[in-house]
Amino acid sequence: MIHKVAWLRVESGRVLAARSHGRSAWYLPGGKREPGESDVATLVREVAEELSVSIDPATAVHTATIEAPADGQAQLLRMTCYTADYHGTITPSAEIAEVAWLGYADRHRGSRAFQQVFEELRRRGDLPA
Repeated sequence: MIHKVAWLRVESGRVLAARSHGRSAWYLPGGKREPGESDVATLVREVAEELSVSIDPATAVHTATIEAPADGQAQLLRMTCYTADYHGTITPSAEIAEVAWLGYADRHRGSRAFQQVFEELRRRGDLPA
């Protein structure tokens, strides 16, 4: 099982998505924990590395945990999603090729876990069609 902590940012009915260099699938920004790191510490570190913004840890709220096959691997991915406020301008950095705000109709462009997040948001009424 691969464990990932992800930032779920929804604005104007669209979800913030990132795409890594050399990959075609979109995903939620975030990554794997380092030894001894909490979910929120992972979220703060990974989002700063990937998007050059500072997550406000006091505003982090767990919103969903999704399990899906990991893209390109024979393992299952468990993605723990958090919403949180941030400071700065979202700018791709490190391994991120680009960022986009994707709507429900774009969900097929993402990883399987990404698609499940869209379905969960839609089920809750947090995302329009």
